[in-house]
Amino acid sequence: MKRLRSLFEALAKARLLRPLKPVIHTIAGILLGNRETTTEAPHIRDHIEIKRYMSMVILAMAPAAVAAVVFYGWRAVAMIAVSYVVGGIVEVAFALIRKKEIEEGFLVTGLIFPLILPPTAPLWMVAVGIAFGVFFGKEVFGGTGRNIFNPALVGRIFITIAFPELMSARWQKPFTDAVTAATPLGLFKSGRELTPLVDLLLGQVTGSMGELFRLGVIAGGLFLILTRVANWRVPLTYLGSVALLSWIGNLAMPDLIAPPQFQLLAGGLLFGAMFMATDPVSSPSTKAGKWIFGVGCGIVTLLIRHFSGFGEGVMFSILFMNAFAPLIDTLVLNVKYRTAKV
Repeated sequence: MKRLRSLFEALAKARLLRPLKPVIHTIAGILLGNRETTTEAPHIRDHIEIKRYMSMVILAMAPAAVAAVVFYGWRAVAMIAVSYVVGGIVEVAFALIRKKEIEEGFLVTGLIFPLILPPTAPLWMVAVGIAFGVFFGKEVFGGTGRNIFNPALVGRIFITIAFPELMSARWQKPFTDAVTAATPLGLFKSGRELTPLVDLLLGQVTGSMGELFRLGVIAGGLFLILTRVANWRVPLTYLGSVALLSWIGNLAMPDLIAPPQFQLLAGGLLFGAMFMATDPVSSPSTKAGKWIFGVGCGIVTLLIRHFSGFGEGVMFSILFMNAFAPLIDTLVLNVKYRTAKV
């Protein structure tokens, strides 16, 4: 292990390889870990640094990713591979330009992005979307930790607006070659048809690749909460506000607003609440702010689902509330820590 570490250090110092120093340090970090330690007290133990955070999120999303491969075969594998390769090129390019190490945040973005796409999305569209999301959703803000918006959602919304027909009219049911324009939310919106809850839970419906196996999504979300990688306040308030408001709305307008059990299992609500709304960079950092953020996501999701021309509101709601996250934290801190009057 010492010889291998010495080899990487020598490579990083080599004059010819100096431009590739960020790449060399990244590979060494992945293979050998970080050996930096504090020299004196206080020492922080079991701190969730970025490598551990990203590893836990990828592990939590593994059931949804594996289910996507089972449902759609090599098509899903190809979409994930294209996302990592193209997005990785953008990430490496910015690391070399800034002369900094490659940031591990892309490992999560590169997996989330293809999982929130329809399985029929062309591979060129996957490449365009992830490149746009990484470039405009993260790198222009300064990279991981500085982005205001979730990069995967930035890319998803861009290709949704740029290529609406390909993104909204071509959905494929698992284990079939049939392509349809109908999703569970679309069926309810057009004909008040409620898809059986068992089909929704097990993924026997149309939808984005990562959202279908909802049992796996729930398990992954609980894993993140139990390991304290994700804060429980955001998914609880997000899902809770959707359930409460849809229950009230269904009582008042049953032909317009679906019941809460359907709302929670349809579309990408569970996936968004567990893996995207909990992003610590683009969501509020204060505890009270997380409550407000989750409720806001729930309200906007329902408004878009039932009072707009879009069938789904999860991605728009999270991105919309991302923009208010800094303001929410500021207001919470101003209320909690008032300036003393002299």
